[in-house]
Amino acid sequence: MGRAPTRLCSLRAVSYPLENALFQWEEGHRRLEGLRDDPRAYRRAALVVDAIRDELRRRVGPTFSAGELADHYSGGTDWAAEVAIAASPSPVTDPGLLADAAFWLYLRGARDYAGGQLVTAD
Repeated sequence: MGRAPTRLCSLRAVSYPLENALFQWEEGHRRLEGLRDDPRAYRRAALVVDAIRDELRRRVGPTFSAGELADHYSGGTDWAAEVAIAASPSPVTDPGLLADAAFWLYLRGARDYAGGQLVTAD
């Protein structure tokens, strides 16, 4: 008598936790705003953030949800470091933090985000 095959596990795609992404993005934006005391550094950082946002627009498109943006973030942001170096060969701070700030700012365009918070359908 043969045994039934044992099912070890089931794999499925798991979304990147939105709460984690929001925390990281907001922290990046907070750090960007912290550069305002040094106008030159802030201008250079803002230039990088704008370049990353432009690339996000190309990669994600104009219509997206906060969860979709978080999923894109979970795929990695190595590309953002390349964009940062192209925009400013000597960045004022960690390109990863500037990428987080760019994601935070881009989040404002999400179809389920308004007034600084996620909008849920009732």
